[in-house]
Amino acid sequence: MPIPEDVTGEEIDKDVRQELQSLPKGLAEDVAKNLVMVARLIDEDPEGAYGYSKVALRLASRVAAVREAAGFAAYANQKYSEALAEFRAARRMTGNVELWPVMADCERGLGRPEKALDMAGAPEVHKLDKAGQVEMRLVAAGARRDIGQLDAAIVTLQSPELASNSVQPWTARLRYAYADALLAAGREDEAREWFAKAVESDKDGSTDASDRLAELDGVEFVDAFADEEDEGDGEAATAEAVVEEEDDEDDEDDEDVEEDDLKD
Repeated sequence: MPIPEDVTGEEIDKDVRQELQSLPKGLAEDVAKNLVMVARLIDEDPEGAYGYSKVALRLASRVAAVREAAGFAAYANQKYSEALAEFRAARRMTGNVELWPVMADCERGLGRPEKALDMAGAPEVHKLDKAGQVEMRLVAAGARRDIGQLDAAIVTLQSPELASNSVQPWTARLRYAYADALLAAGREDEAREWFAKAVESDKDGSTDASDRLAELDGVEFVDAFADEEDEGDGEAATAEAVVEEEDDEDDEDDEDVEEDDLKD
């Protein structure tokens, strides 16, 4: 797959660059460039990212960072079985537990929420950092909802991190998940309160909390451009009607002239 000229491979994380030092220099550069493309495209063009991840995987399947990148690319494309296999491979290579929550979420994607809940109670969770533990809590709550345990999902999300006033990278998503669970349980007033709190903490727009809040408040957004297009279509239709009417009048005049000619 083509690599843009502005991609040098130097953009990757230094830890990943260190992993790639086990490869010949030219090969390491090629792998690095493909990993950069995976990171660049994974949000906007998951299929493209997946394509670059397969190239990197073909070049260096024994590098943990490559297996991890391939896992995330597969995950972004909802290829959960493939993603889980790649995450497991990366974990075997590194011994790290940081992929545990996303591995559990793959189990959810494969229709095995009970397995995800088993993982949420495993000793590995205690080895996660705070961000990882919050992520695991989100996955566990989602698994509870998968099996229809709404109240249990709400309780799962209730935590010191949720109650804290400090804003962390995970705060908006945690508050959003809590609001969504409350709404699903029919607790609309509480849901509105937590969607509002999610909006306050969502500085980079990682959730659609503002839209959900507006929906609860009965606010409808109007697409101004669509209205202009509709207006334009209406004006065009009117113009066409006028032209057709004028054409009809011209045809009638022609018919009158022909009748007069026949009478003469």
